[in-house]
Amino acid sequence: MPAMFMLRDEMPILIGSAVILVGGYALHCLWRQHRMLEETESSRGSVYETQRALNEYLHFHYGEPQVQSLCITNTAAVQNFPRRCAEECIKHFTQQTGVPRRALDIGCAVGRASFELARIFQEVVGIDFSLPFVNACNQLKEQGQLPYAATIEGNLSTQHGAVVPQDIERNRCIFKQGDACNLPTDLGTFDCVLAGNLICRLRDPVAFLHRLPELVAPAGILVISSPYTWLEQFTPKSLWLGGYKDDSGKEVRGFDTMKKLFSPYFELVDEKNEPLLIQETARKSQWTVAHVTIWRRQT
Repeated sequence: MPAMFMLRDEMPILIGSAVILVGGYALHCLWRQHRMLEETESSRGSVYETQRALNEYLHFHYGEPQVQSLCITNTAAVQNFPRRCAEECIKHFTQQTGVPRRALDIGCAVGRASFELARIFQEVVGIDFSLPFVNACNQLKEQGQLPYAATIEGNLSTQHGAVVPQDIERNRCIFKQGDACNLPTDLGTFDCVLAGNLICRLRDPVAFLHRLPELVAPAGILVISSPYTWLEQFTPKSLWLGGYKDDSGKEVRGFDTMKKLFSPYFELVDEKNEPLLIQETARKSQWTVAHVTIWRRQT
């Protein structure tokens, strides 16, 4: 754009460059916003795409407690967390006449909760963003077992096998890669939806929560667990459900935001704190206490 001059109080003003500058700044802001979303998505995906992450989660989902319990005195922490989440779903589930016995495990990781849900649900759909995790789920569905390595120290590891309990009908499970913030529109409704330690790893958790009322059938159960570890690595700060102060200086917590968003659709049935342990090496683990909330869809 050629430069244009105007006179104001007999002073020349350069207009064209200003337009370019303002327009360029606006485009730069849009570009930065787009790049931030791309980087967030890339970070979220790359963390769970490695062989190391796959091994750790297979150990987390299928490892025997005695193998995970070195130097651990709190045995509850090493009891299978995904199985415990599935048990909460089953405990609160009530079969409704005319509603198919379907369950959705969104953020299923390597599938242990999905398989446990298949004990009573005729169809279980497991969805995860990580393709290696979904591939592992499908291998476990087909073969019933999958070898993996647990790191002991440095490059040293021990060999283990992830095994689906034999009394579970594995063919009831369907595993797909998908984005919790952009789920297919033809999923249908479910008697039970489980989102285990998922919401603080989404790029837009509000978009996911807004989708839930149409996924959970009337009187159906929704179980959400989360440690509320909001990180910009996964979620832009402007989209956090909690972990910040609002304009008035009031603290905003993720659970409170969920209660506000769910109030027209769900009734809070129960809440509890559940410990979990993800072993990284023989002497280093991720120790977490997840907040497990159980909701019932209003009719």
